[in-house]
Amino acid sequence: MNTKRIVEAILFAANRPMTIRQIQETFPELEKPDTLSVQMALDDIARDYADRPIGLRQLASGYRFQVREGLSPYVTRLFEEKPARYSRALLETLAIIAYRQPVTRGEIEDIRGVSVSSSIIQTLLEREWIRVIAHKEVPGRPALFGTTKQFLDYFNLTSLSELPTLEEIVNFDFGNSPQPQPEQDHSERPQTAEIEQPVSPAGQTDSETAGSETEFDAQTEAGLGAENLTLH
Repeated sequence: MNTKRIVEAILFAANRPMTIRQIQETFPELEKPDTLSVQMALDDIARDYADRPIGLRQLASGYRFQVREGLSPYVTRLFEEKPARYSRALLETLAIIAYRQPVTRGEIEDIRGVSVSSSIIQTLLEREWIRVIAHKEVPGRPALFGTTKQFLDYFNLTSLSELPTLEEIVNFDFGNSPQPQPEQDHSERPQTAEIEQPVSPAGQTDSETAGSETEFDAQTEAGLGAENLTLH
C-alpha cells in the first residue's frame, strides 16, 4: 500500500495529534518511510481535504483531522457535555502567562492588581495549559510559569507567534458586546493575605464554574476562535 493511504488511515484513527516521527514509528521497521515521504503524503492529504468539511490541520503537537470551524456548532450538538466556561480572572491570568512568559505568580498579581487564587493556577496546571518551566533565582525561588503545547492545541495554534499582537487586541472591534463588569472577581481580592478556596475534582472552584455574569466562553474571550472538533 502507498504511504499516503497509510498516513491518512493513521491520522484518522489516532486520538491525538501525530508528529511525523510518531507517524513513522507506526510503520514496520522494514517499511518505515523517510521524513520527506511522510511530509509529501501529509501535503497531498491536506490538498485532498481542502474543500471538504473535514480538514487536516497542523498544530503544535502534530497533525490531526478536525471539523471545519464553521461547522462545529452543528457537530457539538452530538455531545451532551457543555463547553467549559471560565471566569474572567482565569482568562486574564492565562493571557498574562501566554504573553509575558516566563512569569511568576507575583508578577501576574502586579500586572492584574489583585491576588491570584490558588485554584486558578491549579486549574490551569490540571488542564495542562501551563507548566512550571523554572524557578526564579530570587529569595523564595518562586515558580516561573509558561504555556504548553496542549494550550496551543486547544486554541488551534501552531506556535505562540500566531497569538494576536497586543496592538491587534486593542484595535479589535467587539461591536456591541457587553461592557466588562467592574474588576473584582469573587474568587479574588486586592493583594492581602489570601484564603485558598476548596478545589473541586476538576480543579475549579464554585465561583469559577458557576454561571455568573463574569464568566465568558474561553475561546471567545481569548479572541482565538472556536476550538475545532477533532475526529478520532
